[in-house]
Amino acid sequence: MAARKGRGRTCETGEPMEAESSDAGTEGRAQVYLPGRGPPLREGEELVMDEEAYVLYHRAQTGAPCLSFDIVRDHLGDNRTELPLTLYLCAGTQAESAQSNRLMMLRMHNLHGTKPPPSEGSEEEEEEEDEEDEEERKPQLELAMVPHYGGINRVRVSWLGEEPVAGVWSEKGQVEVFALRRLLQAVDDPQALATFLRDEQARVKPIFAFAGHMGEGFALDWSPRVSGRLLTGDCQKNIHLWTPTDGGSWHVDQRPFVGHTRSVEDLQWSPTEDTVFASCSADASVRIWDIRAAPSKACMLTTATAHDSDVNVISWSRREPFLLSGGDDGALKIWDLRQFKERKQSGSPVATFKQHMAPVTSVEWHPQDSGVFAASGADNQITQWDLAVERDPEAGDAETADPGLADLPQQLLFVHQGETDLKELHWHPQCPGLLVSTALSGFTVFRTISV
Repeated sequence: MAARKGRGRTCETGEPMEAESSDAGTEGRAQVYLPGRGPPLREGEELVMDEEAYVLYHRAQTGAPCLSFDIVRDHLGDNRTELPLTLYLCAGTQAESAQSNRLMMLRMHNLHGTKPPPSEGSEEEEEEEDEEDEEERKPQLELAMVPHYGGINRVRVSWLGEEPVAGVWSEKGQVEVFALRRLLQAVDDPQALATFLRDEQARVKPIFAFAGHMGEGFALDWSPRVSGRLLTGDCQKNIHLWTPTDGGSWHVDQRPFVGHTRSVEDLQWSPTEDTVFASCSADASVRIWDIRAAPSKACMLTTATAHDSDVNVISWSRREPFLLSGGDDGALKIWDLRQFKERKQSGSPVATFKQHMAPVTSVEWHPQDSGVFAASGADNQITQWDLAVERDPEAGDAETADPGLADLPQQLLFVHQGETDLKELHWHPQCPGLLVSTALSGFTVFRTISV
């Protein structure tokens, strides 16, 4: 079990983390700012980012804000840590008018770390080298987009063999599947991008669409085990199963899975069983289903009051039998699925964490480190956690000096701030420790010293 200091437990949290004061008594002294724990900022104080808390940190804007995005797995290799990094995102906009929305492919590259390596030489040489180095280290963004009528509530990407596709939930009440190959080719090659923008962009249409949901929704998940198998859930409490057919199409079962009494907020396929999935709802419940049963009888396990109110998001660990949930109550809860023995209507989480002071908007387990997860909230915090952390006895003096630290959950590794209206986050599956988030303020890509 790692001690806190072993993880580099960092509460000098990110994008603004320390409060600098211009008061005479505290001038020049930086203090750790803990949201919701301790006094609010006083007049003359401002939050500044502690760059030493980050290995890498970049921001990007694309015009209209994106409510949802997904990271596109690429062919650049796994376990990439060497800088600069390259990554691909697929995102959908929430523009002011339905006609102004876009489905976008982003290629972010030349992503360097926060601290350039030191150079040797005279001051003049160093200044020239710094200017050249700064130019060389500028992050780059390529963008290819296609028109989409209506705001995009959620985007999830999957590879069907060698073909990348995006499942898209529209605010207009239908779910569409788009082929992404041409968009990926366009962001990789300037000539291909010019051709795409000139000849193809306006003509791109979904390869499949389902309008059988009786309204809009948000929940959507591709199976990690059965290529092309898809689940979609709507605000009318219904969940539909999509089964791929020959010829690149889908059969959507018109019979919805029955159980929830209010909006289905999120869906997650089991990472270990082909036919099992989890759902969460505004009815405060978390449910486990098996598609081998008839849709009216497929709900196998239920925790009826998983949270005090809406359960917004869930994440199923790919390495442990744990389900992570986040709700409107600001709580993060971990459920051990081995304790779900029967069709009981109640259950107890094995852990509950309360750091967020507003609804939790996104949660996700780290793809490689089984005890680590991240969460975002409407309080504009991104938090990183490690279940393996125990209290370090030697840290007592520091926590006595700053009483706010003593109240923090010992598993809390890092608090990142500085975004506005956070919506969603994802770990990059091929770049360990790299987090990407979307908010009204744009995209943020970062890796902390803690993970």
